[in-house]
Amino acid sequence: MKRKLTAAIGIAGMMISIAACGGSDDGDSAKGADAKELTVWLTVDAQNNWPTLVKAADKAVQKKHPGIKIKHEYYGWPDKNTKLDAVLATDKVPDVVEMGNTEMLGYMVKGAFAPVEAGKFDNSGAWLDGLKASVTYEGKTYGVPYYAGGRVANWRKDVAASVGVKTPPKTYKELTAALDKIQKKEGGKFSAWYQPTRDWYAAMSFVYDAGGSIAKEDGGTWKGSLSSPESLKGLREFKKVVDSYMHGDKTKDESDRYIVYGQGKSAMIFGAAWEGATSADPKNDKTGKLKDNLENFVMPGPSGKNMPVFLGGSDLAIPVKSKAQGVAAEWINAFTGKDGQKGLIAKGNLPNNKTDLATLKDDPATAVPATAAESNWFVPMAPGWGQVEKAQVLQKMLQNIGTGKKSVEAAAKEADAAIDKVINTK
Repeated sequence: MKRKLTAAIGIAGMMISIAACGGSDDGDSAKGADAKELTVWLTVDAQNNWPTLVKAADKAVQKKHPGIKIKHEYYGWPDKNTKLDAVLATDKVPDVVEMGNTEMLGYMVKGAFAPVEAGKFDNSGAWLDGLKASVTYEGKTYGVPYYAGGRVANWRKDVAASVGVKTPPKTYKELTAALDKIQKKEGGKFSAWYQPTRDWYAAMSFVYDAGGSIAKEDGGTWKGSLSSPESLKGLREFKKVVDSYMHGDKTKDESDRYIVYGQGKSAMIFGAAWEGATSADPKNDKTGKLKDNLENFVMPGPSGKNMPVFLGGSDLAIPVKSKAQGVAAEWINAFTGKDGQKGLIAKGNLPNNKTDLATLKDDPATAVPATAAESNWFVPMAPGWGQVEKAQVLQKMLQNIGTGKKSVEAAAKEADAAIDKVINTK
């Protein structure tokens, strides 16, 4: 599952020819409805973990279009984008391509994908807000949400129990009270909450929980809003967490958090739902104590509500140069529709829609990630957002805040200025 935008920048020249050649602007799914071949690009996640779902989608399309040939190609995340960028300016484009949801924006801005009619896809009226945002640009839909992945809190039950806490906190006050006890007991070389300073996904959850945002649109123009009173409130709380509980390197990001957590010098993390279990894997668990001793819980927010989380995941898009757009849309609906979502859920994924997500809250095995995902946020869908990410504006701001190099107010103001320079640029 892709979390970061890695290939949406640097393709402007190539995309000029794409936009010029393109498909219909009205999402006409009849285009290519009688195609004899279909090429589908997916990541190796589908190949390794749910190949039967791919075959089921193939059969559904082949039943409606006897004799059609369906070709599949599977890629790792970096390989897929390199290959896609190379073929988008040619006539040998795939008809369906899997995209990380944060990858979509740059390609939509440059006209790489054909618009689709959302109402023709199962559950489109209930798509998760964060995923729906990732396929929407300037009022049009350019892809279909595939599946989602959220973020949860995870802590060590043994460490919590050592200070008399037997159950996960339900409120932020309960959480910080427990962490205060843990920090006092374990001392200054221990992180009651290992929270990498440059982890902007976590930091922006505090911002959105406080009613703030990264940037806002007004009259078609985007402007950074990290220095708004609401955003500053969230950033101050994030700094308080880092100052109080994070006693590791305050210049690091979250990329190796699961490894650090496995070293046993911290009691809690807030990250992707898979991180806790990965830390407990024998090759990462240096304590020998983490198996069956880690517990996921819904992260409570300072606002009194569940913390809004960044919603990662994958989308499926149809390149604008595809000659089989109609059949491609049918394949996507067969793959991501009602039966497909059941299969993806069975493999441990979160569904692309609120209806299926609600059913998971009744199962103890899925209740935590499903509940956490109900409140979610996504990046600003502005034409220059990819340049903001590429410049690491948020990471630099957070490092300045976490290390004390700059005040929250000064760092946020500087970040807004950096955002404003590029966020409206295609």
